[in-house]
Amino acid sequence: MKAGQHSYRHRRTKKREFRQLWILRISAALKSCNVMYSRFAHQMAEKKVVINRKMLADIAARDPEVFADIVKKVMA
Repeated sequence: MKAGQHSYRHRRTKKREFRQLWILRISAALKSCNVMYSRFAHQMAEKKVVINRKMLADIAARDPEVFADIVKKVMA
């Protein structure tokens, strides 16, 4: 194995783990709104709402009222 290959694989794994963490946090916040993550993600794509997972997870953790408003608008 070359020297650079190991670090790239680690970066890819790190990105995957963060993505899983953000989805987990968003899913937990969506439970209080009685919405499944998969349905929410689909509705966001359909309505062309562009907020990445990192920002959604941050909003869900720091400001639940704003997150609930986003969910209501996306699911309407």
